[in-house]
Amino acid sequence: MKRRRFMSLLGAAAALPVAARAQQRMRRIGVLTSSDVSDAEAQAGIAAFREGLSKLGWTEGRNLAIDIRWTKADAELMTRSAKELAALQPDLILTSSTPAARVMLQQTRTIPIVFVLVADPVGNRYVASLPQPGGNATGFTPIVGSLGGKWAELLKEIAPRLGRINLMYNPPSAPFIDAFLGSFKAAAAQLGVEANVAPVQDMREVETLVAASAENGGLVVIPDAFTVLHRAEIAALADRHHVPAVFWSRSFAELGGLIAYGPILVDEYRRAAVYADRILKGEKPAELPVQTPVKFELVINMKTAKAFGLTVPEKLRALADDVIE
Repeated sequence: MKRRRFMSLLGAAAALPVAARAQQRMRRIGVLTSSDVSDAEAQAGIAAFREGLSKLGWTEGRNLAIDIRWTKADAELMTRSAKELAALQPDLILTSSTPAARVMLQQTRTIPIVFVLVADPVGNRYVASLPQPGGNATGFTPIVGSLGGKWAELLKEIAPRLGRINLMYNPPSAPFIDAFLGSFKAAAAQLGVEANVAPVQDMREVETLVAASAENGGLVVIPDAFTVLHRAEIAALADRHHVPAVFWSRSFAELGGLIAYGPILVDEYRRAAVYADRILKGEKPAELPVQTPVKFELVINMKTAKAFGLTVPEKLRALADDVIE
């Protein structure tokens, strides 16, 4: 009788779909982020990733464990953390930022990787192509090259007297910079403003650049791990020198930045949870296409505009997804 019951239960378990059986055992996800643990925007992204997994049936402590490494855009710490995560042999690794994806791929070409906030994954050779990644990594690239031109246009529209736009980036954090240059320079030429590409290595150089921009200049702040880590300082410097600046994340505008235009970052983490679920259930990252943003948002800080003596055109204000008064 006991044998018959055991065989019956065994047969029932075998009849379960593969995806259902996969969730019966504990799975492990590693997370490598270039942000600091105190970064509220990054924390919101990780929370969205966790929430997305929960809605798909993954519960931490029951069938899922998550190991997170916060690296503060420190190259040495990032490499060490990537080695630690690879040694754990998790079922999947989530990476946040272009440098984090690069470092993680240097450690493993077998563990499935889902990346977010990665620019130009093809140019950086993280994947073979967007439709067919072909390796152990896939994910979401929220930054598209045409944004370089869009940022220049928005800056000139909100500050029409600008004669020069400085495109600021940190070379170690932004190996993808070439992806933006074509559209940025083309837009600047059409707008009749000087386009200046301005690499910065540290905050001292940022302060020098912002101060120099105070004379008829504006600033485009490129999305990279360095600018994310120092966004409060960069926004404060632009405000102090009354330099019109456009940023790629609403978090800059919330900190006093004049204008922000870019993808809704928290959504990228929610979409990453769907890919993580599919991979944990047996699909291969090589066959999951890299996806671009579904929606962009425009945020304008009216308080900053007023402090700068700028009049925001009604058309631009009407287009804004959010206006900070």
